[in-house]
Amino acid sequence: MTAPLTPPPPPHEPSPGGARPSPGAHPGAAAPHDAGHGNAGHGAAGHGAAGHGQDGPGMRTELREAAVITVVVALVGAALGPLWLWLAPHVPLVGEAVDGNWVVYLKDTEGEQAVGVDGTFVLLALACGAVSAAAVFAWRRRGGVPLVVALALGGLLGSLLAWRLGVWLGPGQDVIAHARAAGAGVTFSAPLKLSAKGALLAWPLAALLVHLGLTALFGPRDPEPYGPGPFPKDPYGAPLG
Repeated sequence: MTAPLTPPPPPHEPSPGGARPSPGAHPGAAAPHDAGHGNAGHGAAGHGAAGHGQDGPGMRTELREAAVITVVVALVGAALGPLWLWLAPHVPLVGEAVDGNWVVYLKDTEGEQAVGVDGTFVLLALACGAVSAAAVFAWRRRGGVPLVVALALGGLLGSLLAWRLGVWLGPGQDVIAHARAAGAGVTFSAPLKLSAKGALLAWPLAALLVHLGLTALFGPRDPEPYGPGPFPKDPYGAPLG
């Protein structure tokens, strides 16, 4: 009986680009070098995730800028108070002695000077709100919520400061003493008074509206979701845009 003519298969040769695996090594086991790289990458990813959850320096910067804006805008009220006292109309009063008692009354009972005092304060507050909002927008175009809150809070504090400072610098609050010093029948100015307390909100409201309008018109725009190219199409061929 003769031997088969088919030659036996050649022995397994290692590939030209790789090393021959050692006997007993598991095919799915990773090299120590690769495993170390994987662990290092995982640790870096975990560190990045932990650092991402903390407040970055951007929020701290916005809070510092908001504090500065609040103080600066509020201090503008120190200039608004004397300006209000200077531009507001004077309410004329007259004092008379009746049976040894002094009586003070309006010289012009149909005059509108008291309304003009409130109107002057409102107009000046609106102007201050518009100017402060424009200045803040020119300084920080990408302002967030802290900046807007600081603008409104600073405007309210500035209105309060202007109101109290104007009253303090104006005529004395004791009209009886003023009438006695002026004399009977002599006209003198009434103390500066803000009858409509809602005028204190004119400054912050104007600042918010002007800042919102400037942001909508000249603020930075978000990039287009699909870029400048053509709109993508749905599976049926119709453009999504």
